[in-house]
Amino acid sequence: MPEAIICDAMEAVRASRWEDLKLLLHPYLHWSRRDGLTMRGRTNVLGWLASSQVPLEPPTRFELRDGQIYRWWSA
Repeated sequence: MPEAIICDAMEAVRASRWEDLKLLLHPYLHWSRRDGLTMRGRTNVLGWLASSQVPLEPPTRFELRDGQIYRWWSA
């Protein structure tokens, strides 16, 4: 079920389990934030998530590739 990977990713962020999260994110990840900024690359997104003071909300849309989160859109 595709939604399960989103729940797993959000739980990993809440628990600061960055190595677990890394396995869920595609290396060529595209992440669009609510403020309109789009980040590319798993390393950049992991860095932002680790330093963010804003709780992660579920995406409005997402795309999986090879069993990993490839695109994440927040509205």
